[in-house]
Amino acid sequence: MYGRLGLIALGLLLATTVRAGDVEIVMVVLSKQSDKWVCETTLRHDDRGWDHYADAWRVVTSAGEILGTRTLYHPHVDEQPFTRSLRDITIPADTKMVFIEAHDKIHGWSATRVEVDLTKKAGKRYRINTSP
Repeated sequence: MYGRLGLIALGLLLATTVRAGDVEIVMVVLSKQSDKWVCETTLRHDDRGWDHYADAWRVVTSAGEILGTRTLYHPHVDEQPFTRSLRDITIPADTKMVFIEAHDKIHGWSATRVEVDLTKKAGKRYRINTSP
């Protein structure tokens, strides 16, 4: 019996460890500029070098339509967390919710994403700036 419980515990530990390498989205700031948006996204990831680093983030609708992708072309080993922006994003006027998703070279798209309610000025890990 102890052996079976030990194997279960080891399996849970390994499953948790694999997801521990996901990219963390620390903060998102969306700013409306005329009919376009700018998205500034702050990420934290244990970048290890060229073989394992956070290499992208994107803005996605609830229907899965990709509105914009920011590709990160190099690791940020000594710059954590770090912020990068993406300009000229078109978010359809009837869209009330978008999601920010992050990607790394080993784990792919993180299961944890930031849900941005465009009808509110701020929420969990996001803020929205609109023109006066």
